[in-house]
Amino acid sequence: QVQLLESGPGLVKPSQTLSLTCTISGASIASSNFWWIWIRQPPGKGLEQVGHIDWSGNTYYNPSLRGRAAISRDTLKNQFTLQLNSVTPEDTAVYFCVRSGPAGAWDYWGQGTQVNVSS
Repeated sequence: QVQLLESGPGLVKPSQTLSLTCTISGASIASSNFWWIWIRQPPGKGLEQVGHIDWSGNTYYNPSLRGRAAISRDTLKNQFTLQLNSVTPEDTAVYFCVRSGPAGAWDYWGQGTQVNVSS
């Protein structure tokens, strides 16, 4: 009953900002004890967590991104957003929004959206 849907431009030029939105249905982004995560999968590689936001709006970012990521939420729209600035071709990936439960299980996933970083 929980659905997540990613949206945003599929092509971003190097040095620009990647912006994605995840729209949630069937659950509230403010529901206690759930985290909302951005995960990406570069071509031919494994999953990498970009960051997450919890039910209170607290955020965490993967240090490997060197502070380039920012996650925010809109509780009225039941959405959360990823902004990743100063992108390079290494940021090319399928980006997923995901729900994480109290035990850390990634129980619901969006379908993923391809983002290409290219000039």
